[in-house]
Amino acid sequence: MDKSLVSIGQAVKLLGVSIDTLRRWDKNGKFSSVRIKPHGNRYYRISDINLFINDQLAVARKWATSNLGYEPESEYFCKTRDVFQARLEHFQANLIKDLNSNLSSLISAIIGEIGNNSFDHNLGNWPDILGVYFAYSLSEKRIVLADRGLGILATLKKTIPSLSSHNEALIVAFTETVSGRAPESRGNGLKFVRNVVTQNPIKLFFQTGDSAINLDNNNTDIEVEETSEPIRGCLAVVEY
Repeated sequence: MDKSLVSIGQAVKLLGVSIDTLRRWDKNGKFSSVRIKPHGNRYYRISDINLFINDQLAVARKWATSNLGYEPESEYFCKTRDVFQARLEHFQANLIKDLNSNLSSLISAIIGEIGNNSFDHNLGNWPDILGVYFAYSLSEKRIVLADRGLGILATLKKTIPSLSSHNEALIVAFTETVSGRAPESRGNGLKFVRNVVTQNPIKLFFQTGDSAINLDNNNTDIEVEETSEPIRGCLAVVEY
């Protein structure tokens, strides 16, 4: 078989979707397959898969920055915590096939922490669209998470009223233990995320509002950068 093609089973694993979804996308022209023989098995181009995967971050960023709230593609959108947890478990089951159990557990733990933060700290206060965008690619070794929640600054101001910028809030969230009743204690979970990322072969990009950080095991200091395009809520990209 042509090495530039993969089976439908391999394609769904790389894209992180179900076989039924991929067949539906093929039928409606969203993601077309090729057949080596008439009426033969479906195969998918590696180049098409890579292009689609790279679009996941663009889709998440567009959704997080949009002035108009809308629900993104349902296959990647977790409207409730139960849906997010089920997708996380499916992700972990696939991840453990490719990585050692320790690293796969740590990656799943930080994805769970970031995603659950969205539900914990926006409970009853979602500005418009409730839920988390959660896409991943095992071939690209990348996970994308986004929400249209209040963001870290608005969350931490409930406990630390003196905070005045997304920059300050991001530093506090990733470096300081924040006291207070849940859900105000947002920073403690992100401290855990930072510790895992900086002690393992993992990279993290995290943005809230107009501020972002990049962390990995060679870049442990918190250096906040101002972004050109502010977002609503939070956007995280994890690579391993």
